[in-house]
Amino acid sequence: MEIKNKDIRNLWISTTGLSVSPAGQLDLMELIKQIGFVQLDTIQNVSRAHHHIIWSRNQNYQEHMLDDLLKEKGNIFEHFTHDASVIPVEYYPMWTRQFGRMKAYYDKSKRYQEMLKLADFDDIIGRITNEGALSTEAFNTTKQTDKMWSRPPHKLALDYMWYAGELATSHREKFKKFYDLSERVIPEQHLNHDNDDQAQINWLCENALDKLSFANAKEIKEFWDATDRSEVNNWIKYQKLTPIKWQSAEGTWIDAFAPADIALRLEKAKNPTSKLRILNPFDPAIRDRERLLKLFGFDYKIEIFVPAAKRKWGYYVYPILEGNRFIGRIDLKGDRKKKLLNVINFWSEPNVKWTTNRQEKLETELSRLGKLADLETVNWMIKPDFPQ
Repeated sequence: MEIKNKDIRNLWISTTGLSVSPAGQLDLMELIKQIGFVQLDTIQNVSRAHHHIIWSRNQNYQEHMLDDLLKEKGNIFEHFTHDASVIPVEYYPMWTRQFGRMKAYYDKSKRYQEMLKLADFDDIIGRITNEGALSTEAFNTTKQTDKMWSRPPHKLALDYMWYAGELATSHREKFKKFYDLSERVIPEQHLNHDNDDQAQINWLCENALDKLSFANAKEIKEFWDATDRSEVNNWIKYQKLTPIKWQSAEGTWIDAFAPADIALRLEKAKNPTSKLRILNPFDPAIRDRERLLKLFGFDYKIEIFVPAAKRKWGYYVYPILEGNRFIGRIDLKGDRKKKLLNVINFWSEPNVKWTTNRQEKLETELSRLGKLADLETVNWMIKPDFPQ
């Protein structure tokens, strides 16, 4: 099966939940299940990434809703995919191999092991058992070095037990994580399942391909980042997958695999809404920058770790999607004290004519994004040459 570039773009936008207008009744759990997981991020540039990702798919979402869902327990849990994420709790039985993989990473590190020897594990577990969920601030050990990524021994120990599945995130307060015993967070029916390792690999690969709609072995591996490349290759070897070729933005043809219902998915993936969207840099639609470039011809990276003098665009620049094209990028910063959404800079993509209609749609989207973060006014700090 050969899939033309326009059709593969439409399929990807539909797969990632961006093809329809972001309105209507919000089913938060169903939305999370559709995209598989939602990446967490500490940076609150306008609204934190996890809030923005959900809001992009339904603008009735409010920032407190994900925290409320976690606090209720029995809906989602937090752990690592390629990064810290919230994951539907029914996936928990297929996550025990990831607990083991993360624990093994720490166990093999001499640097981490030296630091962990300084932590009092018995005291940490005893206090959580007796006092309930605690944050890292409830404990008191000091950093051993001044390096940026260094952590106090108790923080390292809490994270070690969290990675290993012994502790789980109970809830968050202003993004501060509270750790509790896993059996007090995860519903009993999802604990202690005896799923062998191969069953988990099969589930992880099958569900990655389902959430991606089309992928090669590398992309399947990187979706959950809970398998090795050799495990994915072996899984593919014994599956009856649909081989496809899809056309890149440059016109080249790329080999991939697709689920058995790929024809039906393509049929359902109609032209996406023409509504203009400002996407978060960690949105699942654009997280894989290589895939993004091949699909859309859109070359994008976030420059938060690039020294200011070497940045091409800016610290936190958001891609702008319209239909099945990326038409620009915009540098934004929220000022919650002054209730301003500051527009620091804006760029339209080459060969994109920035019309009055597009500018009106951008102004509308900026106003709506501001409301997510309780920002009342869009403040243009530049005067781009927009049509009058």
